[in-house]
Amino acid sequence: MDLSRIKLFVLDMDGTIHIGGKLFDFAKKFFRRVKETGKRYVFLTNNSSKGPKDYEEMLKEMGVEDPVVFTSGEATAGYIKEAFPGKRVYILGTDSLRRVFLQEGVNVVEDDPDVLVLGYDTQVTYEKIRKFAIFLRKGLPYIATHPDINCPSPEGLIPDAGSFIALFEKSTGRVPEKIIGKPNPEMLFEIAKKFGEKVENIAVIGDRLYTDMEMAKRAGALPILVLTGETSFEEAKKEKGIFIAKDLGEVAKLI
Repeated sequence: MDLSRIKLFVLDMDGTIHIGGKLFDFAKKFFRRVKETGKRYVFLTNNSSKGPKDYEEMLKEMGVEDPVVFTSGEATAGYIKEAFPGKRVYILGTDSLRRVFLQEGVNVVEDDPDVLVLGYDTQVTYEKIRKFAIFLRKGLPYIATHPDINCPSPEGLIPDAGSFIALFEKSTGRVPEKIIGKPNPEMLFEIAKKFGEKVENIAVIGDRLYTDMEMAKRAGALPILVLTGETSFEEAKKEKGIFIAKDLGEVAKLI
């Protein structure tokens, strides 16, 4: 794998650099090597349960210096603001996700919404599920922050937003009209623009085939799969057009 042309590494978080808030030791080696070579990295996560500032503080506590994080929640708030200006928005999501939307100036409400947003809600209650299903049956526009079925945890994989999408499809027959997060290549195009890099000079490193790797392939970036999260080697070797690494430490040796 030739990484000489790569100037920016776009890194997934859960299952790629850490599990359950514990940073992998080899991740530190990767960060040092990137800085030594004058390259850059940015964190891109589909996990919309926290805001970018929350993640940046979390990463600092783990020992990551000056982290920059872009989330699917942040991207979804921007999309809603542009596509549905001034509309009343009901969010099935955490307090942190609601704050991201409020900071963007989105009109977040609890009742009588015009638009529905589904995120990864780690504070979910049956009342929230009930209300969201009732609103869905009214035919309101339905947007999801990301499609991830599971989220890695120290105890194993746990249900993520994609599992909630399946729940509501089973109950109401509705699926989101638009899913903002990975594998949507627009997320990567936005990062390329912010960092002033061409997409072909970007490598996406993550642990999921259907989000991280799919986004990289759709956008024309270099896809690098690490085996520290959701995907097994048996699953990965069936996929064409991606590079497979044991972990970030193995990638660091190639920079």
